[in-house]
Amino acid sequence: MEDAGVVVTGAGGGIGAALARRFAAEGARVVVNDLDADRAKAVAEEIGGTAVPGDASGIVADARDALGGTVDIYCANAGLASGGDEDADEDVWAAAWDVNVMAHVRAARALLPAWLERGRGRFVSTVSAAGLLTMIGAAPYSVTKHGALAFAEWLSLTYRHRGIEVHAICPQGVRTDMLTAAGSAGEIVLAPTAIEPEDVADALFDAMAEGRFLVLPHAEVAGFYVARATENDRWLDRMNHVQQKWEAAR
Repeated sequence: MEDAGVVVTGAGGGIGAALARRFAAEGARVVVNDLDADRAKAVAEEIGGTAVPGDASGIVADARDALGGTVDIYCANAGLASGGDEDADEDVWAAAWDVNVMAHVRAARALLPAWLERGRGRFVSTVSAAGLLTMIGAAPYSVTKHGALAFAEWLSLTYRHRGIEVHAICPQGVRTDMLTAAGSAGEIVLAPTAIEPEDVADALFDAMAEGRFLVLPHAEVAGFYVARATENDRWLDRMNHVQQKWEAAR
């Protein structure tokens, strides 16, 4: 990591800030991005990085300039935890799709030409366990996080032989503002096993050292993922019981 050029989107707090701090502690030069310019600047000042605030979909060029022309690692961490069901407004669905999926696509589109030319680059996607499993009460979030995982998988299988390394971070509950905003559904499903943002950063660094695509800060998610694939109806029944518990508690 020494002197690597790293970009972290959505880094004004939570997981993004923890990632930015960890990369900086390892000797990287870090660009801190967030829609909230004040929060981005605060984290950047704390770690000796550079703040590039704004929409995560369009910051690659400015981030590259801030890093002297080269981005080595890009962390697509910015996300929207959009709740609601099939009746959620169209603009809620559109915003979730834009931030949780298309921002990753646009970043990859801007980064890949240079990475492929030099045969090296690392793309980190903060997906959430909802992308491997699902989340009650949050259809736009669950569906778009599945999309984020699918895109990360596609990047990995398409370009790994050309030096592009991809990691998908899939935690359950993390003690951030996003968990608080999840309300009663978050309290039932996520809060009991919630971890700190720094634990997510540790899990990413372990995965990078081992060359693993999936980053599972909650080890039990692997078992849930296997059950979803091999005993799908049983898994759906169990999740439906969680749904009923949530409905009864509301």
